[in-house]
Amino acid sequence: MNRLILSVIFLCYLSAFAQEKNAENTISEKHTERGMHNPFRRMYQEFASPNQYRTASGAPGPAYYQQQADYTMQIEIDDENQKLYGKQTITYHNNSPESLEYLWLQLDQNRFAPESPSKKRDNKLVKPFYEPKEFVNTFMTLPFEGGFKIENVKDFSGKPLPYTINQTMMRLDLEKPLAPNTKISFSMEWSYQISDYKKLGGRSGYEYFEKDDNYLYVIAQFFPRMAMYNDVEGWQNQQFWGNGEFALPFGNYDVSITVPSDHLVEATGELQNRKEVFTPEMLKRYALAEKSFDKPVIIATQQEAEVREKSKAKTKKTWRFKAQNVRDFAFSSSRKFIYDAMAVKIGTKNVMAISLYPKESNPLWGEFSTKVVAHTLKTYSKYTLDFPYPKAVSVSAEDQGMEYPMICWNHGRPSLNGFTPMDVKFGMISVIIHEVGHNFFPMIVNSDERQWGWLDEGFNTFLQYLTEQEYGKLYPQDIAPYKAFPSERGFPEQITNYMSGDPAYLEPIMSNPEEITQLGENAYSKPSAGLSILRETIMGEELFDFAFKTYVQRWKFKHPTPEDFFRTMSDASGIELDWFWRTWFYTTDYVDLGIKSVKQYQVSEQPSEAVKEMLREKNIKVSNLIPLVHMVSKEDSAYKTENSEKSVIELSTPLSDYIADNRSLEEQAISPQPNYFYEVTFEKLGGVPMPILLEINYQDNTSEMMKFPVQVWRLNNKEFTYVITSNEPIKSFTIDPQKATADINKENNTFIIKD
Repeated sequence: MNRLILSVIFLCYLSAFAQEKNAENTISEKHTERGMHNPFRRMYQEFASPNQYRTASGAPGPAYYQQQADYTMQIEIDDENQKLYGKQTITYHNNSPESLEYLWLQLDQNRFAPESPSKKRDNKLVKPFYEPKEFVNTFMTLPFEGGFKIENVKDFSGKPLPYTINQTMMRLDLEKPLAPNTKISFSMEWSYQISDYKKLGGRSGYEYFEKDDNYLYVIAQFFPRMAMYNDVEGWQNQQFWGNGEFALPFGNYDVSITVPSDHLVEATGELQNRKEVFTPEMLKRYALAEKSFDKPVIIATQQEAEVREKSKAKTKKTWRFKAQNVRDFAFSSSRKFIYDAMAVKIGTKNVMAISLYPKESNPLWGEFSTKVVAHTLKTYSKYTLDFPYPKAVSVSAEDQGMEYPMICWNHGRPSLNGFTPMDVKFGMISVIIHEVGHNFFPMIVNSDERQWGWLDEGFNTFLQYLTEQEYGKLYPQDIAPYKAFPSERGFPEQITNYMSGDPAYLEPIMSNPEEITQLGENAYSKPSAGLSILRETIMGEELFDFAFKTYVQRWKFKHPTPEDFFRTMSDASGIELDWFWRTWFYTTDYVDLGIKSVKQYQVSEQPSEAVKEMLREKNIKVSNLIPLVHMVSKEDSAYKTENSEKSVIELSTPLSDYIADNRSLEEQAISPQPNYFYEVTFEKLGGVPMPILLEINYQDNTSEMMKFPVQVWRLNNKEFTYVITSNEPIKSFTIDPQKATADINKENNTFIIKD
């Protein structure tokens, strides 16, 4: 038998042996992994089928529609008794292809009604000890007659309309179905007792200042609001329990707010009667603010606010605001307010950044609030779309952090002596960025918060992180002694404790907010970390930013679902991401990549001991083999330490001969000639695949990064082996040294090569 035939038989045997051995170890798990447990399979079962309303690309379809609700309101605050009285006319436009037999409205204030079941739905255990305030608020709460008092509901002719109230939802029964492409107008009158939010909680209410006996009102969910109707949910009439926020149609608002004449008011929309409600001096200052792009102008001073605190006016003023194409309306009113503002250039137009705050918030708020509002508008506009509304308002309300179109409530006050702890300052800057940022999600990209809390909170937290980091770079003096802004959320490493936690307290991101144990981590931190990983590690900034902007442009002033986002990101980037959506959003799996083993090899003239053993088994002499380049491991007797200093050509005559015969001198001059060969086996112990970000550290103390795509896990979801070559000896390998992939276990990330 000649040398060639012997060699072919031997090589075929060697290949079959290796495959057979591998199959023995993995065949059972392969049947599982390549089936329903394969994370790389497409999301056909999880996603709804594309249709005429929502396409497979993630864009609105040709038959996409959305409803519209327009409001004309007259609101009055009774500052003596902390009550709100309201009248409104709602014009509801049915743009759907269906006839509606009834309409659903949201009565969010009913969560505070005496009979509300929301107070009894959560676990309540006895704690070992309580602060007195906490004990009183837990076990000794005073009766509160909260909830809407509906006086009447009438059609346009003044005829009473029948309605049914079910906790926080009201069904309005129509005399005849509302046909497609028609509208209906009806009126309502109501009132409710405004709550002390510091005692009862909630997203609106009043803050009482005992020292000067004044109130600061942050008023939201104050009127019966139309529920959302769309092609996905039909009527979104899930009850408001507290965690799942709001699902609202866009519309136009004309709202008149009557308050004591010494109050200052800000609200959603543009003020229509500024000359009637501002003093002449305030009008002059506001005109200056409209031209001030560098710093805020104080419209109403602290000295003026302190005078108003003592005045307690008996007369009233009515402030009128109009807002176009917004999903909600909110306002704030107090005689305690200091008021400042500045202009911000966004695209081709000017936007007003405004802050209202009591003297208790100075000097912190005067120094930072409006500055942060302006920075937020600029940064979010850069990553999404130019801010389309005329203003953004930040209101100081202790213990609050809540958002509405063009206005938000934010916490953060200095100590009584005027000193501001670092954590309070950074917390205040962060919450202003976050709440102002909500103007983009969900006020413009109007997702269903009642069903998908993460679809606005996660996106907003992600952009908040980018905005905070840019703030630190622009204003290093504001964050000293820190080198970067100390963001609490957004960086992938910050989610690892949560993802490695007790599975009994974890739910997938794709869960309803009322069914989530740790809402902050689940709806804010984990989605934002996931978006950071997509941008920095999986997609790259350029592709991510383009796809993200595409999503915003497609769904601005519309109602997207998670699937619309998922599909758009792949559609606009050309990157298949189903594996990421499945594991990061639909499961509670975690990331844990490790280095299982590293074997070092060198080129040799002699075969390895394993090859020699197989040759003996087949009764084949080494001399009968065709010329081969042999690889021997460091543990093999044929491995020679001194050979590491030689080139591969010097170590293998067959290799040297082949190169001499097949490559030109020019090619030989540029051809790599690695001296060191490292067979690295990576393992995936967690359920979430990730690209492998590998740092290679050389013995000369230099290093380099090597990135493997996530597709390395497509055929074997447990292990991946790769040969890394170098001209210099390697001392260690480290996975994800920058902690960019949310790997929960760092102990298996580094492999040190022993001498």
